[in-house]
Amino acid sequence: MQFDNIRLETSAAAVATITMARPQTLNALNAATVDELRAAVEESGRSGARCLLITGEGRGFSSGADLAASGGGGLPEDAGAALDKHFNPLIEALFALPIPVVSAVNGPAAGAGCSLALAADVVIAGRSAYFLQAFVNIGLIPDAGATWLLPRLAGRARAMEMMMLGERIPAEKAAEWGMISRVVEDEFLGEEAVALATRLAQGPTVALGLIRRLAHEAAHLPLRDALAAERGAQRDAGRTADFGNAVMAFLQKRQARFEGK
Repeated sequence: MQFDNIRLETSAAAVATITMARPQTLNALNAATVDELRAAVEESGRSGARCLLITGEGRGFSSGADLAASGGGGLPEDAGAALDKHFNPLIEALFALPIPVVSAVNGPAAGAGCSLALAADVVIAGRSAYFLQAFVNIGLIPDAGATWLLPRLAGRARAMEMMMLGERIPAEKAAEWGMISRVVEDEFLGEEAVALATRLAQGPTVALGLIRRLAHEAAHLPLRDALAAERGAQRDAGRTADFGNAVMAFLQKRQARFEGK
């Protein structure tokens, strides 16, 4: 599939990389870009890739929704319509993936761009990166899943501060708050992100997909249902070739090699 606003590449290590490629706008998310992102996410899930890496070209991950995309045609009658048509389907497609997702955050991740970054399973950020939900500054509410994600990642008190004050959260503070996994020097971000994604791509893909599904579902399940979900997932993981091969490798005192099936 041809893309105009993003790039989708798959490495020999089975890592699919989506790069938002509108650096002149700090990778602002217009409708076309969001639709391409969704198509690329869905294609990654079908392509045999075993990990997805998302990043942005240039000085920023994404500045969020492209407010200039309307061409100055006035205020929308329904500010939520674009969520139904574009942003929400993207976030849902991302969460539905059966493979792990890594985001590499360079520079600002703002608004819907922040939600996109934080929707990954593992978020790695350059030291100069920051996270911002500034909707309140223009009289709107955080969207693209932000009100669901942030309280679960940072806790209610910090999430409310971030969303209600509309202030930047630097990468190091985001790590302290539990929003992201790690912070690296800017010049090593790409290298570290690829190494991490490659490591995940070489893991037991079915088990990793089950882990991400269980972690997402556990947020709204009572304990009994979560235990039942774990039981079913463990049955499925135990039927994979990767499990059998890994047990054999353990008994033979050698390193297991996972094939993702």
